[in-house]
Amino acid sequence: MKTLFTEVRLGERLQAPFDLVHATDTHLSYGDARDGEKKIKHAKGRTEVFGGQQEIRLTYAEATARALKAPIVHTGDLIDFVSQANLDRAKRFFDENDVALVTAGNHEFAIYVGDGEKENADYRNRSLATVQSYFPNDIRFYAREMGGVKLIGIDDGYYRFEAWQLERLKQEAADGAPILLFLHNPIYTPELHEALTHGNPTCSYLVGVPEELTRRYPPDRMEQQAADAVTLETVDYIKSCPQIRAVFTGHLHCDAETMLTDTLPQYITSMTTARVIQVR
Repeated sequence: MKTLFTEVRLGERLQAPFDLVHATDTHLSYGDARDGEKKIKHAKGRTEVFGGQQEIRLTYAEATARALKAPIVHTGDLIDFVSQANLDRAKRFFDENDVALVTAGNHEFAIYVGDGEKENADYRNRSLATVQSYFPNDIRFYAREMGGVKLIGIDDGYYRFEAWQLERLKQEAADGAPILLFLHNPIYTPELHEALTHGNPTCSYLVGVPEELTRRYPPDRMEQQAADAVTLETVDYIKSCPQIRAVFTGHLHCDAETMLTDTLPQYITSMTTARVIQVR
């Protein structure tokens, strides 16, 4: 476990400096008798995938936030799959901590990880209402103000944005307040794509990858990750909107920094990291 410190300087629009603790990709993987034997077995296997370290990672983020008296922002995959035990544990996390914002990841709506079902709107909607009822804010789009800054979380866990999300983002940006944007999946940059596919031609797991690159993906990954017109329009808007001052993501289980434009940084946080965002 480690702590990274990232300073975002906003200048005179900032009413008061504050810190946030960015956590992501906890992958809680609990199952009990309420979920049935199949889910219990699934939970055991998924816990082993992550070395049984999920509670340690969550506790580290919580301790960091309490030491700094800073709210937590979580960018998805808090739960690894849908189970009553996972949802109860997620709710306890929200009840016991100051969580400023949480977004959905690609696992929040998984019935079973690796079940072969296509991750699309129909699949998500099978569990969306149930999952949402345990989370403190809208996990598909949420905006709040803190210290004169807008914190906005958008669900891009299935590698696409939707038209209503773009419209909401434009509405939130209209008043000119600086924005910190929180996503689960990182946005494509050439350098990031190259680093993620070097020696591994499968795919890069990024949002907004150009068609000439996704055409090289295996058919299932191309179908999963190919950007549609609305997604490309949203990515262009994010990159061109002067109010958006930094983008924070997860998903890749590593720490990285990349520039979406000459002035817009994107920070990727690992599941083993508590990133302290120092807003100044």
